[in-house]
Amino acid sequence: LMIHSSHDENLSTTQNLVILIADDHALVRGGLALVVAMASPDCKVLEANSYDQVVDILSNEPDIDLMMLDLMMPGMEAHRSLSSIRQRWPDVPIIVVSVRDDIDSIRTAMATGVSGYIPKSLPPNVTLSAIKLILEGGIYVPPHVLNFDNNVATSIPDTQKISFTELTRRQQDVLKLMQSGLSNQNIGDELGLTLPTVKMHVSALFKKLGVKNRTEAVAFYAKHPDDDVYT
Repeated sequence: LMIHSSHDENLSTTQNLVILIADDHALVRGGLALVVAMASPDCKVLEANSYDQVVDILSNEPDIDLMMLDLMMPGMEAHRSLSSIRQRWPDVPIIVVSVRDDIDSIRTAMATGVSGYIPKSLPPNVTLSAIKLILEGGIYVPPHVLNFDNNVATSIPDTQKISFTELTRRQQDVLKLMQSGLSNQNIGDELGLTLPTVKMHVSALFKKLGVKNRTEAVAFYAKHPDDDVYT
């Protein structure tokens, strides 16, 4: 299932993204790094081979734009560790990369709010398309899951029922500045973020709000100007 986000902030043309690849097999990390380089040629790739290394890198690298995460590394407690990472670093988009391709594993992972689930059995060209889609703000779910059980789509958060309390603090900041008419570059200057990072936040914000462009996002904000999340 490829869920597209048709907005005017396309990340496929961005440069200098910082992408963390976390897997305990060097061969897998190397293969993913090659695919990532095709999706974003000028990206910087960081690598981790354990849960502790993931936590260390996320704690010390504030500008991770995307993480590809294996759930079976040393120190990982599968979905429990995934949920912990999501809670501590909610601004970091995550693609789960796993040997597990069963329905329950995928549904459980998607329910945590990750941006995609890529089984390791997926062909490289499909993996590349999935990564590009996610960098553009979309969500990727393996098609075989929907062929087996159409209800898997219910694991994906309902963007039409989003409330401001579900936005991260960084997404709130970006939306407020967007409402003020600032460009992505000016938002980055204001918040001390790189342009690719701002675009990643904008894409995640559009996806979470279920909107296609800045106009719709600002209109959504206008309906909640006095929400206490902004005070």
